[in-house]
Order: sequence, then C-alpha cells, then structure tokens
Amino acid sequence: MPDWMNDPAWTALGLSLRVAGFATLLNLLLGVGVGLLLARGRFPGRNLLDTVLTLPMVMPPTVLGYYLLTLLGRRGPLGGWLLDNFGINLIFTWQGAVIAAALVAFPLVYKPARAAFEAVDGQLEQAGRVLGISEIGIFFRITLPLAWRGILAGLLLAFARALGEFGATLMVAGSIPGKTQTLSVAIYEAVQAGQDDSANRLVLVTSVVCILVLLLAGKLAPGRLAER
Repeated sequence: MPDWMNDPAWTALGLSLRVAGFATLLNLLLGVGVGLLLARGRFPGRNLLDTVLTLPMVMPPTVLGYYLLTLLGRRGPLGGWLLDNFGINLIFTWQGAVIAAALVAFPLVYKPARAAFEAVDGQLEQAGRVLGISEIGIFFRITLPLAWRGILAGLLLAFARALGEFGATLMVAGSIPGKTQTLSVAIYEAVQAGQDDSANRLVLVTSVVCILVLLLAGKLAPGRLAER
C-alpha cells in the first residue's frame, strides 16, 4: 500500500465517505418512505409525528447523540436486546456513526420528499387508476418520476450534512483512529492536541471534498436538470 494512503487524513476521509454514503442510503429508504406516508396518509397524531420527525433539524446533535447512546448502549432497550440476542454492539463502531449521521440528516430527506409527493398532481394518478394501472405501477410510473427531483435535492443535502456530522457521531462512535474517527472528529482532535499541520491538512481535505459535493449538487440540482 502506498505511504500516502496511510495518512490519517485519507483514512478519516474514506471513513467519512463510507459513513455518509450508508447514512444517505438509509435515509433514502426511511426518509422517502415516511415522506410518502405522511404526504398521503390521514391519521390521528399526524401533525405530532411530523413534529417529532423534524426535531433532529433543530435539536443539538449532542442531545441526539445522548438519546442514541441511551437507546443503543449495552444497557439500553434496543442495544441490550441486540447484544443479548445477536451479539451486536453498535456503540464505538462505524455502524453506530452511520446511525448517528442518518438521524441528524433524516429531516433533510423526509421534508423535501414529503413536499415533493404532496406537489404531485393527484388527477394524473387518478387517470392512471382509470386506465387500470395498479397502485404500485402508479407509484413507479407516475408519482416517483414527478417527485424524484425534490427527493434527489434532499439526498444531496443529507449526504453533505452526514459528511460533516460531529456531535452525535462523537457521542455514539467516539474517536478511534482508523475505525470511527471521521474528518470532523479528526479535526477536533488535532486542534485539541495542538497538531496544527495535521489540522490544516484535514481542513484542506474537508474543504475540497465539500466543494466537490457542492459542484456535483449544482450539476444534479432540479434547476439544472430542468434546463436540459
């Protein structure tokens, strides 16, 4: 393996991209699914559920991390159950970092997805039903093609948010170099240790990656797509 690949900055970058990628994939399933449910469903407590699902957008990440630590810890209701029945421990692992990043970024997928589904013209879906198309067919042939640009915009924002996540990740996954130390956590550790050269290098890598993500988002943004 080349020496430059052993640089902690590249290790932290690789881990951050992996965590952000899996967190975004998780939110693709959960955020889009819940967004569709609340856009179309009418049930008691719908507004309260929307408020709870939006909380990660305004709540401090350290508070979210504490909730996760309480839930997923060895003595937590879910963490204890996973450990006793499957031998799975999520605390101080990169998988725990994925859950923390996914929770923080969840509203950035859920809210745009719900708005995109609510903006779909119901008459088009009704026309599909009149033509005998099944509900699944209507979703994939009418609803999703009309809503996907809003969903994509949310996913891009969620990826960028998950890439820079710090507070909840530190609470749940800690800072183990090479295992759970993401770019944001590595920068904090370097500054605390007075390692200015390492901090500068990590900040430079983070800045370049963020610029590349924004450039990609600009090319894939709904406005640009609409111009083509």
